[in-house]
Amino acid sequence: KMISQVLRTSLGPKGMDKMLVSPDGDVTITNDGATIMSRLEVRHQVAKLMVELSASQDEEVGDGTTGVVVLAGALLEAAESLLSRGIHPVRVAEGFEKAADVAVATLEAIAEKVEFSATDVKPLVSTAMTTLSSKIIHAHKRKMAE
Repeated sequence: KMISQVLRTSLGPKGMDKMLVSPDGDVTITNDGATIMSRLEVRHQVAKLMVELSASQDEEVGDGTTGVVVLAGALLEAAESLLSRGIHPVRVAEGFEKAADVAVATLEAIAEKVEFSATDVKPLVSTAMTTLSSKIIHAHKRKMAE
């Protein structure tokens, strides 16, 4: 829970920087979730899973590490609340699965079809550019989209 709370304050344009001091005294100042997560030394098993989740997101996508950790933290907090009220863990997991199904159905319902053709790829390039806002390729997103 603490990890997601720390990262939550680094999100967005008004996100706060974190000062990280290593055991040997090296100082890093950053608001990058991947950097923060990679520098953490954790012992708690769930915290280790959060660090692994962040690393996996960074390796696979290259962005969104803070978001996935904050989302996972929110889900864990919700699960903790339900468990403390005596709801069985299997029921909590089933509830999360149903919620995911509803979320996917909602996304499918609000999705818009992007019309394009071999001679008119402008809408496709524009859509691709929107999805290529990663910090890694932001400067070259038009080239990557085309």
